[in-house]
Amino acid sequence: MAATPIDEESNKGSMWDLDQTLDQPMEEEAVRLRNMYREKKFSSLLVLRLAFQSLGVVYGDLGTSPLYVFYNTFPSEIDEIEDVIGALSLIIYSLTLIPLLKYVFVVLRANDNGQGGTFALYSLLCRHANIKTIPNQHKTDEELTTYSRQTFAENSVAAKTKRWLEAKPYRKNALLMLVLVGTCMVIGDGILTPAISVLSAAGGIKVDHPHMSNDVVVVLAVVILVGLFSMQHYGTDKVGWLFAPIVLIWFLLVGAIGAVNIWKYDSSVLKAFSPVYIYRYFRRGGKDRWTSLGGILLSITGTEALFADLSHFPVLAVQIAFTVVVFPCLLLAYTGQAAYLMKHKEHTSDAFYRSIPDAIYWPVFVVATAAAVVASQATISATFSIIKQALALGCFPRVKVVHTSKQFLGQIYIPDINWVLMILCVIVTAGFRNTSQIGNAYGTAVVIVMLVTTFLMILIMLLVWRSHWSLVLIFAGLSLAVELTYFSAVLFKVDQGGWVPLVIAAAFLIIMYVWHYGTVKRYEFEMHSRVSMAWILGLGPSLGLVRVPGIGLVYTELASGVPHIFSHFITNLPAIHSVVVFVCVKYLPVYTVPVDERFLVKRIGPKNFHMFRCVARYGYRDLHKKDDNFEKMLFDNLFVFLRLESMMEGCSDSDEYSLYGQQTERSRDALHNENGNTISSEVELTLSSLDSIVLLNSPLRGNSLVRSSAQISSQSGLTSSQTEIDEVEYLNSCRDAGVVHILGNTVIRARRDSSFLKKIAVDYVYAFLRRVCRENSVIFNIPHESLLNVGQIFYV
Repeated sequence: MAATPIDEESNKGSMWDLDQTLDQPMEEEAVRLRNMYREKKFSSLLVLRLAFQSLGVVYGDLGTSPLYVFYNTFPSEIDEIEDVIGALSLIIYSLTLIPLLKYVFVVLRANDNGQGGTFALYSLLCRHANIKTIPNQHKTDEELTTYSRQTFAENSVAAKTKRWLEAKPYRKNALLMLVLVGTCMVIGDGILTPAISVLSAAGGIKVDHPHMSNDVVVVLAVVILVGLFSMQHYGTDKVGWLFAPIVLIWFLLVGAIGAVNIWKYDSSVLKAFSPVYIYRYFRRGGKDRWTSLGGILLSITGTEALFADLSHFPVLAVQIAFTVVVFPCLLLAYTGQAAYLMKHKEHTSDAFYRSIPDAIYWPVFVVATAAAVVASQATISATFSIIKQALALGCFPRVKVVHTSKQFLGQIYIPDINWVLMILCVIVTAGFRNTSQIGNAYGTAVVIVMLVTTFLMILIMLLVWRSHWSLVLIFAGLSLAVELTYFSAVLFKVDQGGWVPLVIAAAFLIIMYVWHYGTVKRYEFEMHSRVSMAWILGLGPSLGLVRVPGIGLVYTELASGVPHIFSHFITNLPAIHSVVVFVCVKYLPVYTVPVDERFLVKRIGPKNFHMFRCVARYGYRDLHKKDDNFEKMLFDNLFVFLRLESMMEGCSDSDEYSLYGQQTERSRDALHNENGNTISSEVELTLSSLDSIVLLNSPLRGNSLVRSSAQISSQSGLTSSQTEIDEVEYLNSCRDAGVVHILGNTVIRARRDSSFLKKIAVDYVYAFLRRVCRENSVIFNIPHESLLNVGQIFYV
């Protein structure tokens, strides 16, 4: 007898209430999570407080530029007084076009759920186009609440851009190389910013003691730098509240000193706000005027940090801080220095310190040194963050990453990188001994990062924002006109220090590219050599071996399929554990994966095989912390899966089967009674609810899900399966017997017929990086007594 249709609006009942509790719409949760950082905009007082805090984190580097800009613009002497006005006009319009218009009002909007930097732009592109070089994504990943992306019409510009990017593999690789180049230049910034900022600040001592040797200044700078890097393990959270007042005082001081100098020396410098003087500046000179742009470029250094360090602040707070405090104070500072140079053109080497009134000289010197340390701290922290993101992308060897704050996810410390940065920074400072050549190197790194951001932004505007082509053309035209001009200028100074960031970037690029190449080849080998499901089924429930008590966790990079390491293991050993779980830890192009959506569980083969797959998903800002009990979370999710699977009476006989994101006809058929009666509407509703529950299962929700499962069974007249109870008890007994973590120790070698360059890269560079990087067992916090390594070699 068929069930009568039930009006859902008039007869919702208790099942409807249960559905509303357990199956909230994904769209609402997604919007809430995507806009979490934007909710701060509701409180004006909170936004102002965050704007104040952002000064100490975001603007330190940009704020210390007045220490060395005019010295690097006029390293020898000023030929004509009007050159000062021309240089000032260039500084004013550079600050207006790049930091203010490009970054504050355009690029900051291209954040990935509040995360900034080149990797954030790349992750946005990866979600809107299939351009990720390691194809380990699954359709269920797109259902994450943080996996926000838009759809577009087939014939739109966005669709055409998407098809163009996906058409050729070399375009994907070229885009990745572009991102890696930008990353390497940011690492160069992390070395050069502390060097030039601290050395410029320490140089103020010579103004009051002109006969002091430059060696003393260099030694003082090196001591400050060593102290700065030695304190990194405490984290910025410990001194974060000190940074903002220091930088605010610094901006107010340089702004006030600039205003006094304009009134005291020469107010005619205000003519520099007319762009006519830029034309006159270039008309009077040739190559010297053009190469001086390398010094003027330093006025906008730190602009990329404006975007890269966005993660802890809403966009509005950063915009308010720049437009209200940073921009006007910087304009006053540069204009005041120009006014001083109009009367003292021989003082270009230390124009900033000489323009300070004698009464406040030493207080300003102390604040300047502190501000230089703050600026250095911001770029060092940004370097740590971007290397962490490169780790998630598979583009950097595994290194130790330490969380320094329980409140802020982005505050991390990487010991190995910290000491490498310190050594390189000390070498640069002691090697060059003056800010002129360091400035040339600094400018090269800065302009390349800006160019990378511009090219990525063009793709973002076309593919993600779906902007009109005219707006894209205006943005690209203005940005490239300024940045390519500066880039052509710094090319003239490659032999005067500009080679430093290129060498540093080349070294890191080789490391990152070789590591990524090895990672991709290893993944391709896993994909091509994975074991067929037919082979597993042919072995039978015992897998042709003795099934010993315990659980074996087999770690693999595959999100689907049985890895080759498993067949290699059971071929060489006569026994395997009673329960086998294939664990895949993978990173997605999202900034974070909520803990309650982190794990996906599925069954491999029939129930009596006791084989499962668990995929743990992380974002590029997530981290395996030592206080995370990964093993416990995995088993909690596995137990929840068994209970839900039993209720739906689903059983997988193929590797492609998964409860996640699928409507199982088999489960629906199982709910028909023996007389062939159709299930009621309430049970239909229950089943649809359970599909959503499985997608959102987590250890946090596990207990509530189990209780809800029992309630549903009771209300719908169904009883829990004895098989499910037996399997959970069986799993618990196996867990008590012991858990063994099985890791693959895969070694790759170049084939004999490979080119010489490939043999060097694979057999020596990649092999060396594998030896010095951290082991996976350390990253996953696997105890040595329960670790089993399985070695294998394959040739590429």
